Amino acid sequence: MQRITVETTPIEGQKPGTSGLRKKTRVFMGAHYLENFVQAIWTGIGGVEGKTLVLGGDGRYFNDRAAQVILRMAAAAGVRKVIVGRDALLSTPAASNLIRLRGSDGGIILSASHNPGGPDEDFGVKFNMPNGGPAPEDVTARIFEATKRVKSYDIIETQDIDLSKPGTERLGAMEIEIVDPVSDYAALMESLFDFDAIRDLLGSGFRIRFDAMHAVTGPYARVILEDKLGAPPGSVVHAEPLPDFGGGHPDPNPIWAKELMDVMFGADAPDFGAASDGDGDRNMIVGWGIYVTPSDSLAVLAANAHLAPGYASGLKGVARSMPTSRALDRVADKLGLDCYETPTGWKFFGNLLDDGRVTLCGEESAGTGSDHVREKDGLWAVLLWLNILAAKRQSVAEIMTAHWNEFGRNYYSRHDYEGVEPEKANALVDELRDGLATLPGKKFSGLVVETADEFAYDDPVDGSRSERQGIRIGFSGGARIVFRLSGTGTVGATLRVYLENVETDPARLHRAQQEALAPVIAAADAIAGIARHTGRTEPDVMT
Repeated sequence: MQRITVETTPIEGQKPGTSGLRKKTRVFMGAHYLENFVQAIWTGIGGVEGKTLVLGGDGRYFNDRAAQVILRMAAAAGVRKVIVGRDALLSTPAASNLIRLRGSDGGIILSASHNPGGPDEDFGVKFNMPNGGPAPEDVTARIFEATKRVKSYDIIETQDIDLSKPGTERLGAMEIEIVDPVSDYAALMESLFDFDAIRDLLGSGFRIRFDAMHAVTGPYARVILEDKLGAPPGSVVHAEPLPDFGGGHPDPNPIWAKELMDVMFGADAPDFGAASDGDGDRNMIVGWGIYVTPSDSLAVLAANAHLAPGYASGLKGVARSMPTSRALDRVADKLGLDCYETPTGWKFFGNLLDDGRVTLCGEESAGTGSDHVREKDGLWAVLLWLNILAAKRQSVAEIMTAHWNEFGRNYYSRHDYEGVEPEKANALVDELRDGLATLPGKKFSGLVVETADEFAYDDPVDGSRSERQGIRIGFSGGARIVFRLSGTGTVGATLRVYLENVETDPARLHRAQQEALAPVIAAADAIAGIARHTGRTEPDVMT
């Protein structure tokens, strides 16, 4: 065992996005790439000597090797203790819980979330703060600045640490505690939900299917849904985490979770279907013959959260990301709750949660969570749905129909144009931005523009301001379009177009989603010139 100093030089392009740094796996495997970024984290957070950190990831390709490097760099930097999940596995919400439960000084999560895994796919590294949430913009800015100045890093030369079983190891003066990645998280879920009621529901013949997509939630779902709640063996499918997610795309939406959709829309469908993503922070909810959009799911959970013991006293407030449909706003208005609109990125919810302003929050990209952790939480959302179903003894379709009858329906869809040349994507947004002032009063596809602006967010807790967070077009009657370039991809630019139309006529609450949105879709292309700028006549993904 030897501590050495390795000379290095800055590597361009190591700017963290909305949830850490994501690049192709082979980029991270390149000389000094991972080490430079980890050293920048140490520098950006003011050093790690004497601190306790949590470490884990979603098990994607390079997860195990990256964890060993980080442990050796942590020991060389004087970290007092690292708490690491067995086999370097931790779902993102479980990591957030562990950081909070142990009072650690933060943690490093190895994941590219819903992106594919493998040697030719994606990898990611992000730092979470002592509150368990993603690093805010001022911290990621310091990390990015440190990547531009890094000259060397310290590392211990030694054999790999055996992370295969819980226990304690030492690396020099640093303690490594290897923990069961599931147990603490499962105990938290049991404290929030009525496990007896869910157990009774599952024992009544109510059938479920949870697709873990060969990602990190497989072990969690098996322990909680099958072992603790009594779902029959096999209710959790694709439960073994694999480095390449079984060759699939671990993004829980109707496109990538098609197998689950086929089952749930088949003749002998289970009563309830769900899926989660690569690192366990996203969810998809499906009933027999009905897909629940993430925006609708968030609204239903807000309206019914009081049915779960952990939320029986009511919600303090709710929050949604700006592109998320305004279905949540309708629930908040009726319940008399404050409803906050934030930029995309879970870190923006952190201040609201820490300040006690909100209990429930979510985003349209299948992320939902509460103040139990500081990350979105896929399995938590599934359990809250099951708790509601157990209390109401209605089907998913019946719950959705009752919700729409009470609050109206926000027809909603997101169209993704992936891998767009950055120059073309930026030209589209720049043209939109320059023409915003001219849009109000104009008519597109029968819709009259009422408002047009670029969203900026003033944090009500710390006063910080985030600008250029997406372009919003509002129409008379409640329809809306949002245009935004995503920061979660690794190649090219992804143009996300969020489409929303409001319906309150009970006779028109069960139309096909894309049909109900047809005039909004046509208006989006007419306003932004999507086909003209990108050459695309259809999106790559519609959710």
